[in-house]
Amino acid sequence: MALPSFDQACPSPPPAVVNRGAARACPRARLDVDEVRGVFDATDPFTIGLEEEVLLVDPATHAPAPVAAEVVRAAGGDARIKQELPACQVELLTRPHRSVEGARDELAAARAALIRACDGVVAPAAAAVHPWAPATTAVGPSERHRAIEDDFGEVARRQLIGALQVHVALGTADCTLAVYNALRGYLPEIAALAAAAPFYEGRDTGLASVRPVIAGQLPRQGVPPVLESWDAFVDHLEWGTASGTVPEPRRWWWELRPHVIHGTLEVRVPDVQPTVAASAAVAETVYALIRHLAQRHHDGEALDAHPTWRIAENRWCALRDGIHGRLADLESGEAIPTRRRLRDIFDQIEPHSEAGLDAARAVTEHTAADQLRQAGLRGATGWLIEAFHH
Repeated sequence: MALPSFDQACPSPPPAVVNRGAARACPRARLDVDEVRGVFDATDPFTIGLEEEVLLVDPATHAPAPVAAEVVRAAGGDARIKQELPACQVELLTRPHRSVEGARDELAAARAALIRACDGVVAPAAAAVHPWAPATTAVGPSERHRAIEDDFGEVARRQLIGALQVHVALGTADCTLAVYNALRGYLPEIAALAAAAPFYEGRDTGLASVRPVIAGQLPRQGVPPVLESWDAFVDHLEWGTASGTVPEPRRWWWELRPHVIHGTLEVRVPDVQPTVAASAAVAETVYALIRHLAQRHHDGEALDAHPTWRIAENRWCALRDGIHGRLADLESGEAIPTRRRLRDIFDQIEPHSEAGLDAARAVTEHTAADQLRQAGLRGATGWLIEAFHH
């Protein structure tokens, strides 16, 4: 089966991971604080959806293949598969589910659908960064992606990076905001668990994940700011609109954000994972952690919102060393081995995990970054292609 011609129009499948109330959430000219709060109040509590960014490569050479629009068309309008910013990348999306298991199963089905759409002409790989391709790549043909290229030029063409994004709805605006502010402090631990990008432009960078370094060339990356209130959040977005720096809420990026269209907390810090099993392990950790924080909020506890710069220091350590480094306690400054820190978190949040966190504990013994280094620079892309089927 030959893929359709690349010059055909790329369809725009409807967004997945949408909860009740999302239709009226899509902002127009001005944002109304009550309407924004209403989006988060209208969601079904503790539903979870997943998104992952998937690289397309030539099966023989393993070079990036700029045919994402053609693959999307070959998928026949499957709403789980859509074009991403790079012309050689697609995004897979699930609907909201009431368990990580449900989201995992749909993600596996979406991967299978993508493999069928590729039909052996190209090969998909869940690569956080291509191990040896040049830094720049072509941008996809959609109007939105071209607008991003117009705004950011060369930097936009350098964003050939892949993330695993976890959406969790909390059911109330107040709980969403409290958990958001507290969850910021855990982003380094999640990043270390999911680190999966040691190679870049044909060399070992010495980092567990170079992806945030590349992403950081764009604005609004890394640890997000504290949001004192929904009024403050709307003020930020209004300023961004007035200044032209954030022309639409979808460009309020960061590694964690309240998503004003879906009414979810979107955790964007994990690298995309090579296998569905690893994706599920990371997602289960995020889901249990959010439920744990939400329970503390519902019990009347005031959740901490630590200074952004302290969290950012830990974030740097996580991207550099991954699971093998140390992270500082955000109160005392005591440096704690990252693996031990994660195990302590697993023990604390496990009551909020239906499936348990043994799979996440296993990831701490052999992260994707470790496995890629074991495969070696020359074998890394082939290993990622093979892993995508598992």
